[in-house]
Amino acid sequence: MNLRDKLRGLLVRLYARRVEGHLDHAQVPKHIGVIMDGNRRWAKAAGSTTAQGHRAGAHKIEEFLGWCTETDVQVVTLWLLSTDNFDRPQEELVPLLGIIEDVVRTLAADGRWRVHHVGTLDLLPAGMQRTLKEAEEATAHVDGITVNVAIGYGGRQEIVDAVRSMLLDAHDKGLTTEALAEAVDIDMIGRHLYTGDQPDPDLVIRTSGEQRLSGFMLWQTAHSEYYFCDVFWPAFRKVDFLRALRDYAARHRRYGG
Repeated sequence: MNLRDKLRGLLVRLYARRVEGHLDHAQVPKHIGVIMDGNRRWAKAAGSTTAQGHRAGAHKIEEFLGWCTETDVQVVTLWLLSTDNFDRPQEELVPLLGIIEDVVRTLAADGRWRVHHVGTLDLLPAGMQRTLKEAEEATAHVDGITVNVAIGYGGRQEIVDAVRSMLLDAHDKGLTTEALAEAVDIDMIGRHLYTGDQPDPDLVIRTSGEQRLSGFMLWQTAHSEYYFCDVFWPAFRKVDFLRALRDYAARHRRYGG
């Protein structure tokens, strides 16, 4: 690292401290959703392989969760693999699944976070299903940030699964179709989502410059604030995170009022 890079790094750290010093923890979002985009483009720009890009993105996760712990965030949802990602070539998908499985094991072994899977288990290999179950059981007692690992996740599929769960629950209770139609409301559907017992995301961060949700938590983000960052996920820094929190705190959430 040359002198110019060292100086730039020092200035960034000083700026991050200044932003953090002015951060009002009372205005920090309680639930942050993260669309971690840009691993492949980061790898291409760095002259690395796609797998190396995914590993670099995986290494960023614990650092990011550490920042969240410092700023009193309570729930984080990390979108690690979408239902659409299963259409990728096998030479990319198979290593990616292995990297994600390693992420889940690492989060569970850390001991600071409660791991919870959101997504469709049936799409995942049997080994990953076991890893997710073991991670949830091993961290169920942890009094720390709840980390939703969105793996095999799609927003539309979540709503389909919620409706299916609601119908099966009604059947088990002996409700008629008419009784269910009379009883169904927003809260009922919400309880059957993957995150039914959690607060909705206050803030959704997407890296890499893309400005779309791509189906991320379609139901839960109805009133969320969005922050789009040009930085690729593996290069996402604490100063970028703090800027997102500062931007969120400066907004006035009216919820349609």
